[in-house]
Amino acid sequence: MTSNETSRTAAGAAPDESADPACPDTLNAEEILTAVGEAVYEWTIADDRVRWSANAAEVLPVKNAAALHEGRRFAALIDPDSPLTRFDAVAGSGKRDHGDGQPYCARYCLKGTATATGEAIWIEDTGVWFGDGEGLPARARGIVRKVTERHAAEVELSFLSQHDALTGQLNRAHLMKRLAEAIATAREKFASCAFLIAGIDNLAVVNDTYGYEVADRVIATVATRLQRQLRSGDSLGRLSGNKFGIVLNACSEAEMEVAAERLLDAIASEVVTTELGPVSVTISIGGVSSPRHATSATKALGMAHEALDHVHRRQSNGFAIYQPSESRAAARRRNVEMADAIVKGLNERRFRLAYQPIVEAATGKPVYHECLLRLDTAGPVEQSGALIAAAERLGLVRLIDHRVLELAVETLARYPAARLSINISAECIGDRSWMQKLVATLARRPQFGRRLAVELTETAVVRNVGEAARFIAALRDLSVKTAIDDFGTGYSSFHILKELSADLVKIDGSFITTLLTDERHEVFVTALVEIAKTFHLETVAEWVRDEETAARLRALGVDFFQGELYGLAASEAPWPEDERLKVPIGNASAAQR
Repeated sequence: MTSNETSRTAAGAAPDESADPACPDTLNAEEILTAVGEAVYEWTIADDRVRWSANAAEVLPVKNAAALHEGRRFAALIDPDSPLTRFDAVAGSGKRDHGDGQPYCARYCLKGTATATGEAIWIEDTGVWFGDGEGLPARARGIVRKVTERHAAEVELSFLSQHDALTGQLNRAHLMKRLAEAIATAREKFASCAFLIAGIDNLAVVNDTYGYEVADRVIATVATRLQRQLRSGDSLGRLSGNKFGIVLNACSEAEMEVAAERLLDAIASEVVTTELGPVSVTISIGGVSSPRHATSATKALGMAHEALDHVHRRQSNGFAIYQPSESRAAARRRNVEMADAIVKGLNERRFRLAYQPIVEAATGKPVYHECLLRLDTAGPVEQSGALIAAAERLGLVRLIDHRVLELAVETLARYPAARLSINISAECIGDRSWMQKLVATLARRPQFGRRLAVELTETAVVRNVGEAARFIAALRDLSVKTAIDDFGTGYSSFHILKELSADLVKIDGSFITTLLTDERHEVFVTALVEIAKTFHLETVAEWVRDEETAARLRALGVDFFQGELYGLAASEAPWPEDERLKVPIGNASAAQR
């Protein structure tokens, strides 16, 4: 056979009939088996003899090749910690064969002391065993392959699926599983366990000062020090960026306090050495005793967080144990009720707007109506302040922002004379979907932009002045005016008025109600009006309740008023409805003509 013919045959082409018949097909099969690290065998169980393909010693480089040919001697080469041996898979299967054979699969490790290279080798052993007259294992035919690298990769993947990559400790999911198991065991044995959350203090400062690599070094070092303080049966895991969870089995409240003090000292007693120099680190810890206070892992997590929050309000580098509080429980119940009311209100379209006039200071003529949110419930109507505060706490405020925009657009469509200002949250500033909804609406009805204003609170704007400036500029491109609401309640910095291209600034009502009795408030309003004029901003005074205050505000140069003197928020629309919207659908075309 020529070299070209050999190449074609090896590639799978049909061999030439003139090929040398002395070249056996089994030779090629063994070459292929060797190339892929595999060998085949047959094991007769009665005499414990194992017959291999000729390449077995090459695939399984054991020190004593004779050990391959006897089942028991081969078993002695296997690491006892292996999950399953060939003998276990065949003789220990508990199955019977009635003629078709029984498949098996085992994975085991050949000990490093047994191999010629001195390295442990992982083997995957698969095959089929056949039974004797009674169906019990009599002989097995199988194939072994080296899977050392694959096994190592699988072990690593398995580890990473249960552990945090940075610290090597349990990840959140598996820590919670350990916690649930600890609580179940404690309940079964009428005992106690403890769950701690340890938070690294001021990690954000470390990030800003030294960079993320140093911060990661701090996190990893804290994890190592915490682990060293735990007993063998306890568990440590990473809950989030700067927080670790610790499960202490068979631990009373008194013992939990002792353990927490030990953990605090272990972190604070020594600086963390980093590439950029030493970093001083402390932690704060909140803990809860289970099942006394928490009968589930989820409850334990929440209560330990609550205890940690208590430490942060009081100090850093401290410890607090969760104690039940009726006021906190009532607040949680209220949050649940408000969340349910908000979601149902959105789904059932029970949110509506109330309209409060904003009038010209000189004439008292309404120029805008601020939209205040109301929620119809079985009980009293929920007011906008309580609704928005609850929605922000519960992460629902963006849904509210979207609904307010929808209601405002409906009002502009129904009442051609309406000019509205709507309040949005700080989260809305970065909500691209809200802006996309507004852009799509104004693409169809561009005239609505000139009849709409958007109010942002001062505290919302100062969170990120740059992002707020871009948001306001985008609104201006759509002909939508913007107002800085509640000015004076936050940072009270006139600097932000220069940075933003807003149209109006609304003076917080707390300065207006005491304008005539507190000289400092009049000074503030006077200065704000002068600065607003410099930046070509118009001013709105909130909470105007009497004519004497209104007269003083006119003298100071305030442009618009809003408050009880000119009308409270009312659900009834103050404008005439578009007559075309009253026509039945079937007569719409006639009305349009």
